[in-house]
Amino acid sequence: MMTIDIITVVPDLLEGPFSHSIMKRAQDKGLLTVRTHNLRKWAINKHAQVDDYPFGGGAGMVLMCEPLANAIEELQINTSYDAIIYMTPDGKTFDQPMANQLSMLQNLLIICGHYKGIDQRIRDQYITMEISIGDYVLSGGELAAAVVVDAIGRLIPGVLSDETSALTDSFQDNLLAPPVYTRPADFRGMKVPEILLQGDPKKVDNWRFEQSVERTKTRRPDLFKED
Repeated sequence: MMTIDIITVVPDLLEGPFSHSIMKRAQDKGLLTVRTHNLRKWAINKHAQVDDYPFGGGAGMVLMCEPLANAIEELQINTSYDAIIYMTPDGKTFDQPMANQLSMLQNLLIICGHYKGIDQRIRDQYITMEISIGDYVLSGGELAAAVVVDAIGRLIPGVLSDETSALTDSFQDNLLAPPVYTRPADFRGMKVPEILLQGDPKKVDNWRFEQSVERTKTRRPDLFKED
């Protein structure tokens, strides 16, 4: 079973993504546990303060060292983490190979940034991996954390009803997934490719591979690797 702890200042943002669909089924099956922790539990005063103005001036607020350090260290008492991840726009861009790698670990701790981010000393002292989900800025790391957890969780063996499904997703082999079709075979004159209706698995596999290569060349040539 994989356990993912998430430290956040707005835990309510994470209720929806993990209480429905595949992530809910993963937890119901006992294959995944996702626990959110409100950083304000470790606030420095009765006003639930966890942030302060940045040294040197400037706009925005910074999450403070003391609450984050206390939160991380308290959680580490009962859990040995394989990775402590900070969600940040300047982290390494999240991709399928990274999701595959993380899905093989057992315990993860994710820190959600907020405001202008977290004190650099926390990053230097505790963080072992920094992840970005793209070249844009969100209001906080919660939605980014949800994306990462979803991408990882669906790869855990037994989570998907058809375990081969994840292996044929886009990006698994640096290729985009091929077109897919379902019933009816003829919809308003638009027909399913005949090869998919002939019942020859080998020919279907070859067609799908060719379609994946062509789609990747056209839409994401940066992913396509020549032999």
